[in-house]
Amino acid sequence: MTLHTTVERAQRLKQLHAQHQPLVLPTVWDVWSARTAVAAGFPALTIGSHPLADSRGAEDHEGQTFEEVLAAVAPIIAAVDVPVSVDLEAGYGQKPADLVTGLLEVGGVGLNVEDTVHSEGGRVRGTQEHAAYIAGLRAAADDAGVPLWVNGRTDLFLHAQDASGVLDEAIERLRSLEQAGADSVYPVGIQDDDELLTAVTGAVGVPVNSTAHPVKHDLDRFRRLGVGRITYGPLLQLALTDSMKDMLGSWTS
Repeated sequence: MTLHTTVERAQRLKQLHAQHQPLVLPTVWDVWSARTAVAAGFPALTIGSHPLADSRGAEDHEGQTFEEVLAAVAPIIAAVDVPVSVDLEAGYGQKPADLVTGLLEVGGVGLNVEDTVHSEGGRVRGTQEHAAYIAGLRAAADDAGVPLWVNGRTDLFLHAQDASGVLDEAIERLRSLEQAGADSVYPVGIQDDDELLTAVTGAVGVPVNSTAHPVKHDLDRFRRLGVGRITYGPLLQLALTDSMKDMLGSWTS
């Protein structure tokens, strides 16, 4: 894939975020799921770390090396003619510039980076530390001349016993990510809480990403709550797992 094509795909991903409210990016994990999602009519995709790991018999939470992830996502990106974003967990211990270089080399035009550093015992980056990493990604993309879509994720709600108790801290963090150059922000773990989603979407000026279940959740609800971007995380793969078990159940006796 040429750099020119990568630039075009990155520009297309940016346009799609502006045109769709929300933009739904089905979370895929292999060539089959990617091609199936495109055939269903979706104009862009994201590759999730959890389903990718499951499909390869690996562990999520950086159970694969960055090189292994790049080798796995390259054929997926090459198999479809739409922009593809990639969940790169906390960065696999890579410097921002190296993360961007590797992603662009395989044709990825968006990335998701979280603040739980699994390679360091699952510690959570501080607000300014995470913002600095996001700023490094933005600078590296700018240096490469590619308008890479940066989705800045925080796991503060996910780790909290009381999600509402960390709302102010989470909003501060999301605003810091926005100021650092994130194109969208992703507060994980509040997809079922209308009040928290509304509070977050009203607090930042960039699209807010929410996880969604493809069967149990409703697109219009997310639109009403001001969500600007939707991904499935591991939930599409898990829904297909449930369906497959149902289909095969009568054949096991």
